[in-house]
Parts: sequence; structure tokens; C-alpha cells
Amino acid sequence: MVYPASAHVLTTFRELLKLLPTTEKAQPQILLLAGEVTPFRNDTDREQVFRQESNFFYLSGCIVPSSYLLIAFQDGTGLSQKPSVELFIPKAELADMMWSVPPPSLEAASRTHDVTKIDHPGAIPDAIRTLLKAFPDALFHTLPRGSPLFPAIPPEFTDLVMSSDSKNAAISDLFLLPALHQARLFKDEHEISLIRKANEISSRAHEVVMRVLGKAVKGAIERGPGAGVDRPLLPGEWLIEKEAEAEAIFVASCRREGAVHQAYLPIVAATTRASTLHYCCNDREFAWGPVQPHDHQNRNEFAHGGARQLNPQVLLIDAGCEWNCYASDITRTMPVGNGGKFTPEARAIYELVLEMQKVAMDMIKPGIHWDAIQLMCHRILVKGFQRLGIFKSPSPSAISSTAPAGDDTWDPEHDEEKILASGISSAFFPHGLGHSLGMDVHDVPSASKPIPNTTLNKGVPIGHESFYTYLRLRLPLQKNMVVTVEPGCYFSPHLIAPVRDSKHIDQEVLKKYESVGGVRIEDVVLITEDGYDNLTTVRSDTEWVEGICSGAL
Repeated sequence: MVYPASAHVLTTFRELLKLLPTTEKAQPQILLLAGEVTPFRNDTDREQVFRQESNFFYLSGCIVPSSYLLIAFQDGTGLSQKPSVELFIPKAELADMMWSVPPPSLEAASRTHDVTKIDHPGAIPDAIRTLLKAFPDALFHTLPRGSPLFPAIPPEFTDLVMSSDSKNAAISDLFLLPALHQARLFKDEHEISLIRKANEISSRAHEVVMRVLGKAVKGAIERGPGAGVDRPLLPGEWLIEKEAEAEAIFVASCRREGAVHQAYLPIVAATTRASTLHYCCNDREFAWGPVQPHDHQNRNEFAHGGARQLNPQVLLIDAGCEWNCYASDITRTMPVGNGGKFTPEARAIYELVLEMQKVAMDMIKPGIHWDAIQLMCHRILVKGFQRLGIFKSPSPSAISSTAPAGDDTWDPEHDEEKILASGISSAFFPHGLGHSLGMDVHDVPSASKPIPNTTLNKGVPIGHESFYTYLRLRLPLQKNMVVTVEPGCYFSPHLIAPVRDSKHIDQEVLKKYESVGGVRIEDVVLITEDGYDNLTTVRSDTEWVEGICSGAL
């Protein structure tokens, strides 16, 4: 199926007109964009991974490096129903054919792209002159020029506009990016199908890692003669004893299913390293300890030779692939060691995060403000910490804001509302509940968290301001948004240090949980007319995760 670029062009122009001054809305509007170029490592000729710039792909569906777009629109004319979309792709040279895959021919590209015309970049100057002659008062739009964040447009193209005979033509980089972000905030059926595909592949990759861990617990990973000595280990002989090995299996699973790119650097963090939100090093071994006399002889949990065994710990994997430039973003936290089961402390934190996510999911529907769901997750965390004893409660016998009759031990200083108002829960849940997702994993930032934001300060309590410092989405939800739902709970010594002496924290109980490190559970959901559709297919319920990681399922 051809990518529906022409529909995206119309959506973008509709958003662009909303942003323009009234005096400029009737003028011809022309978009000039450059696609991404193949990157090279420093001053060498070694190519690095190419990925098309997201806005360019949205308007063209083109993944050919060094391409350009020229799009013409005018409200109230035929171009308002069918804009002129000219795509310029490089001509295949002999060197391209010798060293790499050449760009397609113009004829081949015309069959696979939803555009009006396709030519080579050498035709761009004449195409600009033709548009200027037809529309002498045109307003040209580009992405921010001079910014390292976007591919550069050669000055000879923009100079043609400024030096044209028409004194009424102009060029602006103020309006196109916010218009594109607003257009991309809502996904059409084709985009949703691509995001769904990326999430299905990534969900299976998460499960693959868990099942390899589980096979090892059951001793079902057999190594043939000479494995690792006289010959390399084969994939079926791999154990996961390091973060890098878990990452390798995840990425390989995605690649086997045809996914070219990861949507972001995978985060694979074992033990207390799971408290670092964007831990991308993935270069450490799991935590090991000596074998004790009465340890259960579970062969997977012992290094070869049996001199050490895996310590009970969590493994947090936040990773997702792209499918045709559309992202997934999934986090699963799984037990390692302890026979593939969580320790009591890790299980308690895991189930608290699972509760946070379930409550958040139950609230999701069009119209609800994302801030309200963020606040509720902090409330659930406070209640959960009071149940566990990490946060003190008003009474040893009750967690309530109302003093039980005759309870002389009641201390209102530790009721839920006062703890929530103190903001200390941000030390344990410091990030936002989720963000927009689309072609980029943290998608369309200017539309997701607009400045100024007219949806805020509507008289609704939002709790402590620290809850929103790193929230990347601050809008009411609307149908066809795609967002992540990713509550977490972390025991980062750096974040805990400023609140460690809080009167609300029981230090002795906190110490019992700090070794957990961190837990995050993340799914991708589509906002529907009356709720949501979870696009993430790998399960996260405790019994299933432990069943897979222990080899029982």
C-alpha cells in the first residue's frame, strides 16, 4: 500500500492556515523541505545508519537520502483540494550502483509515492522559478533554517525566492514546524497500522528475552560438543548473563522480523541500574554472588563451574523497534535469579507499578486531561508506599484521612493529602506518565506540550508542581492520539538524597526496598472514541511474567 502522503499534505496545510495571520491566509503557500542525507563518521567515508527526517517522510513517504520536496497550495482554489507535490530524488550514478543500493528510477518512484511529479534535484531551481512566476505573492515555508536539528536547504534555493523579480514573495520558518507537529499529533488508519505492527514485533522480542531466561532456569539450553571452545556458540546455545546479551537477543528478534531500526537506544538495566531512567550503556554483567551450601542447585543460575550464582534482581528492558518510520516503545521489568521469581520486595513494587498503570488505563478516554492521570498515579504511589510502610501512615491501623474513633495514635501529619502536597513522591516517580508516540518515540513535542498552554490552570487541582517537570504530554486526550502509559517506581540514591530525611519516610523500611533498583511498565495505547486500544501485546501481569521467566510456561 502506498503511503498516504497527499492526505498528510492537506492536513498540514489546514493546520498551517490556523497559524497564519489573517492577511496571509489567502496567499499561495509553498513548502520547501530537504530530506535527510546519508551520515558519515567524522571525516571518513564510512556510512552510518540512515533514517529519513520524520516531517519529510510524513509529507512524502520517501526514504531516499538527499531528496527534496516542493509543495504548492492556495486556499479557495483547486490546489486547496489537490496540492501540487513535487518530489526530487537523486539520479543514480555509477558509483552508487557499485558501492551501495542506488536510488530508484523516476518511473519506479512514481509508482510507489503519492505525489504529483517526481524529478531529480537539478530541476529544483526551474521548479521554484515556475512557482514564483505563477504565484508572485507566494509565502514559502521551511523548517527552522540554520538549525542542526533539521536537514539544511541549500542557500541557492532560498536565494531564488528572496532575489526573485516578485517583491511580494517571502519566506518564513515560523509556521511549518508547529503546523506539522499539530497534524502529526493525530494518527490516521495507515499510521495506526504501522505503529501496531512495530508494537507487535517489539512485544514478541520482549517475550523472546523472557523465554530465553526461562529456558535457562529449567536447564533447557543445551550446549553441544565444543561449544564456546572449539566453535562459537550458536543462537540456541546463548545464555543471558549480561545486559548486552539481553539487548542482542531483543534486537536480533526485531531484525529477524524485518524491522530495520530501533526507535531509540535500548535501555537494558539490571539490578540497581534500573533506577537510571535512560540507562543505555547495557554493558554490565548481572549481579552474582557465591554459592551457599544449601542453595537450590538450579543449573541456570550458576556460572559455568558452579562457583557463583545469580543474585535475585530485576532486569528492566525499555526497547522498541520502528516499522516503516513508525515507532514502538515498550518497557517490561522481569525477575532474574531466584528461580525466575521476584523477591517479596521486588514483587511488591512491581505490583504497585502495575496498579498505577491499571488505574491510569481505566481513566483514559477522550476529554480527560493527562495531568489528571499523572496526579492519580502519584496518589496511587503514595497509598502504596503507606501500605508497604515506606511512607508513614496517620495510624498504624488505618490509611485514611479520617481519624478512627478512639485512636490516640492518629498523626494527621502523615495523611495521604499532606504527603502528596509535599511532593516527595517525585523522588520515586520522577518522570511523566507518558508521551505522544508516532514517527518519533517522543513525538511532536511542540504540540504535545504547547507553550503557551491554554488547557492548564482551569481550576482543577493538579498537586505538587514537581509532578509535571518532566511530563512530555500536557493536553486533554483526543481520539486518534497515540500515547505511552509508563508509570514507574525507582530507588535512585541521587533522587532520594534530598528527601531522605523527610518526616514522612520510614528509613528502616525504605532500606529494605532500595536494592530493588527500579520498576517500569510501559504500553502504547491508541485513544479511541470511548476509551483506548492497547497496541502492546506482550503481557505484564505478575503471574505470567514469573511463569515465563521461571520456565513454567
